[in-house]
Amino acid sequence: MIKTDFLIVGSGVAGLTFALKAAHQFPKAKVIIITKADESESNTKYAQGGMAVALDTKSDSFKRHIDDTLKAGDGLCDKKVVEFVVKEGPERLSELVNWGAQFDKQKQGNFHLGKEGGHTTNRIIHKGDSTGLEIEEALLKQVSETKNIQVLSHRFVVDLITEHHVEKARKIKSKQKTCYGVYILNSKTNRVDKVVSKITLIATGGTGQVYKNTTNPVVATGDGIAMAFRAKAAIKNMEFIQFHPTALYNPGESPSFLISEAVRGEGAILRTKDGKRFMEKYDVREELASRDILARAIDHELKKSGDNFVYLDCRHIEKKSFIKHFPTIYNKCKSLGIDITKDMIPVVPAAHYLCGGIKVDKNGNTTIHNLYACGECSYTGLHGANRLASNSLLEAIVYAHRCFADSAQKINKIMLRTDIPDWNDQGTAYPKEKITMTHNRKELQETMSNFVGIVRSDERLRKAMERVKIIAKETQQLYNKSVLSPQLCELRNMIDIAYLIVNHSIKRKKNKGVFYNIDLINETEE
Repeated sequence: MIKTDFLIVGSGVAGLTFALKAAHQFPKAKVIIITKADESESNTKYAQGGMAVALDTKSDSFKRHIDDTLKAGDGLCDKKVVEFVVKEGPERLSELVNWGAQFDKQKQGNFHLGKEGGHTTNRIIHKGDSTGLEIEEALLKQVSETKNIQVLSHRFVVDLITEHHVEKARKIKSKQKTCYGVYILNSKTNRVDKVVSKITLIATGGTGQVYKNTTNPVVATGDGIAMAFRAKAAIKNMEFIQFHPTALYNPGESPSFLISEAVRGEGAILRTKDGKRFMEKYDVREELASRDILARAIDHELKKSGDNFVYLDCRHIEKKSFIKHFPTIYNKCKSLGIDITKDMIPVVPAAHYLCGGIKVDKNGNTTIHNLYACGECSYTGLHGANRLASNSLLEAIVYAHRCFADSAQKINKIMLRTDIPDWNDQGTAYPKEKITMTHNRKELQETMSNFVGIVRSDERLRKAMERVKIIAKETQQLYNKSVLSPQLCELRNMIDIAYLIVNHSIKRKKNKGVFYNIDLINETEE
């Protein structure tokens, strides 16, 4: 049994920020970060555009940022959450800078502020087109220098430990839901260990790998949400999947390479394969419309033409300026033989960001005692039905602070639970062939992409649910008899996520934000 005071599952900006705050304020406390891959692998690392923070008081204001966020969220944002997240942004940004994160500045020394779709002014703090990587590396450096933080990499969290496990062992029942830690699978020893903690934070990122085409890394399989769902935590708004409109079209590459929103902020134009502009038909903001509108517009154009992609035209953007602001994108295109001064970039929408997740209150508390959630795996109410570009890193650092501040008031009152039963793994067989897992994963991704994508229908959702249930039954049978493996656990989690997305989609009776069902065009919400 491993014992700790603070336990963080996930090593993105949300988890690392929480860990550093806990370790610094409680130097005698033990802080453990668990990650299923290397500690540097997370959605944070791939965040290109930047972080939205209202800093320029002449051209911007908190009210303007709040209004932009509420408009993008299409009426489903929690206004109070939007207000405090926006207003607390500058202070949290200062902490990142103090921890060593460096962002692009103008000659005068002020931050260079970019502009992205849905924003009415320039307010995006960035480091070229690799802002997430800059923040991740700065935070990891701080973590490595903090003595009371321990990182357990290549450990897969199988399930949360709750009163269910204790009661099952002791044959008692209670109505209280409490988290006491996690069961983890050591992928090197193939042993399931117990990690008992006073406070547990889920910061496991998104769910993009449930889809065939996604900008998310291979680790983004929705593990934290699935575990919370199985532990009976409240899960909300899983139907709202934001598809990034401009992922690089490069068949066979996974995850899809992201062409940042900021490129359109610099003036890039969307064109069909025959060179015609089309966004003026869909929105007066044209290429700077919100992501849901852009993604549906591109999807409609592709269905109409039968083409596999549209073009993003950057040829008119000055080359030195492009390379300065988007070096990663420039080099990626160059490696594929695309000269952005002469050639247009082929792009296609890809699953990008989950706007729903584990329901939390304004301090990051889930509906299970001593369990917090933060970052993309959580539903805070900030994004509503659609995330405003670059609000995700902002949400992560603000809520990481709030989760820590709330848990700091409880930590000394919580006793470690030591009567935790060992993991009861009934499976004894190693799968003779892994083809079933591979096939079921691919079929799940195909089902979600084909039936639960940018545009949905009642019939597609019904078919998706039928297929998800069949895949779930087959996988559960395999899970019951097999020795645990990260691949099997991931598949199990992905199936839970797919079920939640489809189920919540079926229950939604009005189109909002990124959710669009062609059978609900004339419907009204009860």
